[in-house]
Amino acid sequence: MYQDVIVEEIHRIREEYSRSFNHNLKVLFADLQKQQAESGRKVVNLSRKRGLTTRLSGRARDIGEDVRDISSRST
Repeated sequence: MYQDVIVEEIHRIREEYSRSFNHNLKVLFADLQKQQAESGRKVVNLSRKRGLTTRLSGRARDIGEDVRDISSRST
């Protein structure tokens, strides 16, 4: 089986990082948030916003609505 050295390195680094926090996800997450805050980089929020429209129809509608099956429309 082919083993990608880059993927193997990523797995090793991830395991070492997790081990450094005794595999405690709460502490690990807090560290990642701290690093993010200290980085000074702008963080983009990609969560859904109410009222966004789609191009599936000619009228504006919320993305959260169920999409109708347009193939069953009678002409």
